[in-house]
Amino acid sequence: MPPDAFLERIFHGSIDPDVFQSFRVVQDEAKVDRLRKAYAAILDEYPAGALEAAGAIPERMLRRMGEIGLFGVTIPEEYGGLGFNVWEYMRLVEAMVKMDVSVAIASIAHCSIGVKGVQLFGNDAQKRKYLVPAATGEMIFSYALTEPRIGSDAQHIETLAELSPDGSHYILNGQKTYITNANYAGGLTVFARMDPRRPGFLGVFIVETGWEGVKVGKDMPKMGLKASSTAPVRFTNVRVPVENLLGKPGEGFKIAMTVLNYGRLGLGAASVGMMERSLRDMMKRSSTRVQFQVPIRDFPLIQEKLVRARVNAAVSKAMNDFAAHFLNAAPRLNVAIETSHCKLFGTTRAWDTLYDALQVAGGSGYLSTQPYEKRMRDFRVATVFEGTTEIHSIYPALFLIRKTAKDALRGGRRTAALTFCLKALAARIDWELGFDNRIMRRAWRLAGANARTISRMIPALYLLYRDRLPEKEYLLRRISTLSLYLFGLVALLAGMSARSGSGPYGEEDLRVLAHFTEEAALARKASRRLFDSRKEILDGLICRDLFRGWKDERG
Repeated sequence: MPPDAFLERIFHGSIDPDVFQSFRVVQDEAKVDRLRKAYAAILDEYPAGALEAAGAIPERMLRRMGEIGLFGVTIPEEYGGLGFNVWEYMRLVEAMVKMDVSVAIASIAHCSIGVKGVQLFGNDAQKRKYLVPAATGEMIFSYALTEPRIGSDAQHIETLAELSPDGSHYILNGQKTYITNANYAGGLTVFARMDPRRPGFLGVFIVETGWEGVKVGKDMPKMGLKASSTAPVRFTNVRVPVENLLGKPGEGFKIAMTVLNYGRLGLGAASVGMMERSLRDMMKRSSTRVQFQVPIRDFPLIQEKLVRARVNAAVSKAMNDFAAHFLNAAPRLNVAIETSHCKLFGTTRAWDTLYDALQVAGGSGYLSTQPYEKRMRDFRVATVFEGTTEIHSIYPALFLIRKTAKDALRGGRRTAALTFCLKALAARIDWELGFDNRIMRRAWRLAGANARTISRMIPALYLLYRDRLPEKEYLLRRISTLSLYLFGLVALLAGMSARSGSGPYGEEDLRVLAHFTEEAALARKASRRLFDSRKEILDGLICRDLFRGWKDERG
């Protein structure tokens, strides 16, 4: 693939038909199933209720998880790992989440983001020193980015790493918060500013929790994921050897964004697992629960919930698999837009599915003896992890607009920017790809219409609003929505095209595609305007009314 990833290339005017021809999900299902069964056997020994009450995973259980390979899933075999590709890893995440999220998060956080920086950017010496113990679980890793004051705004990190006078080590000072696996971890991937005069000039450091000056706080009390570890970490004059710098000075932001692609995909896979498990429960409940002499699965409003879960799980899985295709081929590729869509769609639709599952269960679903309460508590934070729903609702549009602004201003003059935007408005997107099925052709045409709309909206909005555009969140959300549905449609089509090699399209696949196409068409109608709607304007006015004369009760 060229430097631009799939969606960026589309918005720049072309789609590569080779992507469809080369896309195949390659996975060893037996290998995944063996690890799934081994994980299930461990869970059988440790009841979920006891783990919740203890508020931690016992050390012996963590050792057992390490022994079966749960901390080396994606680490190459040469370093003692299992060497799963991205698709195999996502299948495992889906399976683990169906059993217990609270325990699974220890493995997911370690593999998806904790040790991923070492795996992708470490030199051979760093990999041999840290990937080998990471693969066995001897050294579990955490991803230490978030800070108390600035949250996850990587460009404005305050933790500081300064080179010592003799150049042998960095002196690390600062604090991190909400660090998953903190009290299980032996290693941290720490993001820190390298020059107090240069905001955004970041480095990434491998820090061992046993070093002098590293203080891991107590686990924070949480709504869910109670067996997982989430704690603050403080660094006080920690001496980090220069050999523990990942990549080069100043590459921290790039490394952070690359690693987060895998974190978002992990959450996308977790969402699929949660939706598929919830759908199974809804099908069982709606088949056995009889009301007015008929099973409730015969009622259209119940059927609507089942279908919604089926379609959303299928779309989410297709998006994850298609994004994984690019990362398997080029592990450092910038697929920020694609993985943002996977994370947003998966986590929000999974939360909706959890709500629907409880509704189908009725009054019994509200009992704490049923699984619904724990699942909702455990999964709720997924819409906050790796960027909130609100961030991902506007991030893809911001990403594209910032790139457009950079390209437009390359000439250095406003007239050059105007010329660039006018050319972009007039540009034609090459959208030639044929399908022999009517439903697939309609989905493809709709995806193409979204691509053309986005490619025109971005330069038009840039000309209209310039520096004020980041404030126009409703507009940004509309662009991101169009892009999300474009990616969902294309991912479904790519998956169906890949499977067609083993036979004709299944009727169920076509119905799922048709259902999502109808939803996408409605979303398109609501997302093409360049100006705020009357309701959106009223939101601002009513919010201003709310705060007029209001003061904090404390003051």
